[in-house]
Amino acid sequence: MFGIGFQEMLIILVVVLIFFGPKRLPDLAKSLGKGIAEFKKASEEVKKGIDEAMKEEIAKEEPPAPAIATPPETPTLPAETKGPTPPQPPSQG
Repeated sequence: MFGIGFQEMLIILVVVLIFFGPKRLPDLAKSLGKGIAEFKKASEEVKKGIDEAMKEEIAKEEPPAPAIATPPETPTLPAETKGPTPPQPPSQG
């Protein structure tokens, strides 16, 4: 948490205990906890607002995807109308 090790946290707690005293320490911790919770809530709301704005901008910038058109089928001609058949070589026999 914030790159602070156990020894640093212990020193900070001792200094706070000396500075504020044991009677005010629980109230101070409670207030600090509420402040951190409110900060997290506000930052999440800001993040949601930014995400929604980004989604709206992306939706405005992206053109709708083109519909995939299937090519029209080419009409097939019956076998007799395809043209003359090549001449057959004479059979030997």
